Amino acid sequence: MVTPAKQTRQVQLDATVIGPLFMLSAALSFTLLNLLLKLLGPQYTVWSIGFYRFLGGAALLIALFGWHHNPYKGYNIRLLIIRGCTGCTAFLCIVTAIRLLPVSTALVIFYSYPAFAAVFSFIIYKERIAMLEIVCIAAVLAGVGILFDFQLAGGVFGQVIALVGAAFAGLTVTLIRSLREKNGPVIIYLYFCTMGVLVTAPMFAKHPVLPSTPMEWAMILGIILVSVTAQLLMNQGFFYCRAWEGGVFMSSEVIFTAAAGILLLEDPAPWRFWVGGLVILISVIALNRLKSIGRHNLLARRI
Repeated sequence: MVTPAKQTRQVQLDATVIGPLFMLSAALSFTLLNLLLKLLGPQYTVWSIGFYRFLGGAALLIALFGWHHNPYKGYNIRLLIIRGCTGCTAFLCIVTAIRLLPVSTALVIFYSYPAFAAVFSFIIYKERIAMLEIVCIAAVLAGVGILFDFQLAGGVFGQVIALVGAAFAGLTVTLIRSLREKNGPVIIYLYFCTMGVLVTAPMFAKHPVLPSTPMEWAMILGIILVSVTAQLLMNQGFFYCRAWEGGVFMSSEVIFTAAAGILLLEDPAPWRFWVGGLVILISVIALNRLKSIGRHNLLARRI
């Protein structure tokens, strides 16, 4: 017979495994999305990409999950709308920053969002962070900087846009914590897609770009499917992780993306990839270990 204490211990231990698995799966999915976006023609602007991604995502979710009830019926509609707006803002900021800055500069600045998530978690939830956890966040930022050979290049405006995008991304993942208490990952992403359609549709209508070949149609469809998969995995993962923890786990995306470029696109594999990737990997493992120890200590006190 399984005692309540053993059941509680099993749930706690599962959370230290399930959360990172969801986040790493999401990171892999976002890596595939990055490859599709890179292969898509330059004629597709940020507004075109965003419009197809958001409209296709909303249509797919409604078709799969909303045919028998109101798909927009959720808890705390106001916060769902706010999260949709902050997520859309973060997406547009990082894509704009990539257009204005060297990709390495834009991504390193943007991947500071776990630090912003930690700040917002403290402001909103009074959630404190241990010194070793702060070291993990700093190490991830350092690893990303090494991997991308970070140099503060480009104009100040582009750098500010990347930093604003990081701040909104940090706020977005923090808000998911409140929403996940009574909302599933589907409704959260549906509101995100809907807000994205409202923002991108006017600019897309001015200069619409339509797929002209079967390959382009396949890539657009792939972007929609992969985006939905990645976002649902990430939203579910935040049920088991704090906002900034999820951000640190999601930083593995840069390793997967760089590795995919080396293996599939014949990008070079300099020492920065190995050193930076190793620093990020060690930081993620250390954070998960701290997470496991923290849950074990909490369980011991309860027992």
